Amino acid sequence: MIWQDSIFLWLLLIIPLLIGANWWYNKKLDKKRKSYFGADLFERLRSGFWPRGKRIRMGSLYIGLALLTIAAAGPKIGTEVREVKRQGVDLLIGLDLSDSMNTEDVKPSRLEKAKYEVSRLVDRLNGDRVGLVVFTGEAYLQAPMTLDYSALRMFLNIAETDQMPSSSTNFSAAMETASEAFKSTDEDSQNVQAAKVLLIISDGENHGESYDEELNQLLEQNISVYTLGIGTKEGGTIPLYDEDGSLMGYKRNQQGEVITSTLQSSVLRSIADGANGEYYEIRSGSLGIDSFLGRLDELQQGEFSSQEYADFKNQYQWLAGVGLLFLFIGMVFPEFKIYESRKVTKEHRNKVGSVEG
Repeated sequence: MIWQDSIFLWLLLIIPLLIGANWWYNKKLDKKRKSYFGADLFERLRSGFWPRGKRIRMGSLYIGLALLTIAAAGPKIGTEVREVKRQGVDLLIGLDLSDSMNTEDVKPSRLEKAKYEVSRLVDRLNGDRVGLVVFTGEAYLQAPMTLDYSALRMFLNIAETDQMPSSSTNFSAAMETASEAFKSTDEDSQNVQAAKVLLIISDGENHGESYDEELNQLLEQNISVYTLGIGTKEGGTIPLYDEDGSLMGYKRNQQGEVITSTLQSSVLRSIADGANGEYYEIRSGSLGIDSFLGRLDELQQGEFSSQEYADFKNQYQWLAGVGLLFLFIGMVFPEFKIYESRKVTKEHRNKVGSVEG
C-alpha cells in the first residue's frame, strides 16, 4: 500500500484530543447542571438518558472522522504483481568499518562521510543491482544484491565500527566475501550479462595477509575492483568512545603513543590497478563518487527483472463511503431511551388531565 497524500494522516492525532476535550466538557457541564438543579432533580432529569447510546453516537462520529481522514490521504493498493525489467550493472560495495574510519580528518568522520557518499551513489543508481559488504579483520555480506535501494540504505545507516568483532583491516577477507556474493548472484541469474563491480571504500590501512590470491580469484570471475580512498595524507588521531558515545581518549600503540592514521592511497591504487579498476578519493571538494558514477555508466549493462506490485489504484471511495455512514449514525443515533420518553410524556398528560378535571 502507498499513499497519495500521506501528510493527511497526521490529522489522526487530533481525534484523541477531541475525545479528551469532549470528556472534559461533559464532566464540567454535568457538574454545573448538578449545582444549578440540585442532585435529586438532576438525577430525575437524567432518568431517560441512555449512556450507551451516547457512547455509540460519539464513537460513530470519531470513527467516521478517522475513516474520512484516511480517505483524504489517498490509500493506493496494488491490484496485480508484474515482472519489472531494468538495465544496469552488478555493484557490490565493500565498506571498511575498522577503528581508523572514526578518524575525523574528513568531517564529520571518515565513516560518516563514506556513508553519506554511498547514499548519494545509491540515490543516483537507476536499474543497477547493488549489495553491501562490511569488513575489518573479518567480512560479512550485510545486504545481498538487490534492486531494493531502500533496504540497502537501511543496512548502510546501521553500519558502525563497534558492530565488528575486530578493529583491524583485512582486504583479503573483503575480497573473498565479495567473490562468494557474486557467485551466489551468478547462480540466481545465469542469463544476465552485466558488468560486475566491487567498490572498496577504505582509508587503505591493511593489517591482514596478502590479498593477491583473492584478487586473482576476482579477476577470474570478471569482476572489476574500484577503490575509493577516504582520509588525508596528514591524517588524524583515532577517537575511542564508550557505549554512551562519550569520548574516552585516543587509540594508542603498544608503546603507549597516540596513533596517527593516514590515507594509504598507494595500497588502494595497487588494488584497483591489479583488477582492471580505477582509484578515486573522497575529500573536501573532490568529485570521487561522481567520477566513479560516470565510469559506471560506461560499463556493460545487463537486464534484471523483479516482481513488483503494479497498477496502484486509489481506494479512498470505500473509506469515504463507510466514513460518511458512521457520521450519519453519529448524528441520528438517540441518546435517550424512547420507551422512557413516552412513559414520561404519558404520565405528564395524565397529570394535566386530572388537574383539568
